[in-house]
Amino acid sequence: MKELRTEREWSQAKLAELLGVSRQNIIAIEKEKYDPSLALALKIARLFETSVEAIFLE
Repeated sequence: MKELRTEREWSQAKLAELLGVSRQNIIAIEKEKYDPSLALALKIARLFETSVEAIFLE
């Protein structure tokens, strides 16, 4: 997810704002310390116009 975010030149704060979560959530997801809920994973995939699998399984 970090690569997708940086490609768009979004800060963690910007991504958090777009997703309606805290910046701490983004940090935890990027550091793989937290797995997002299915609803959040789907929202992230839609935002990046890709599949959940492409973001979280590759």
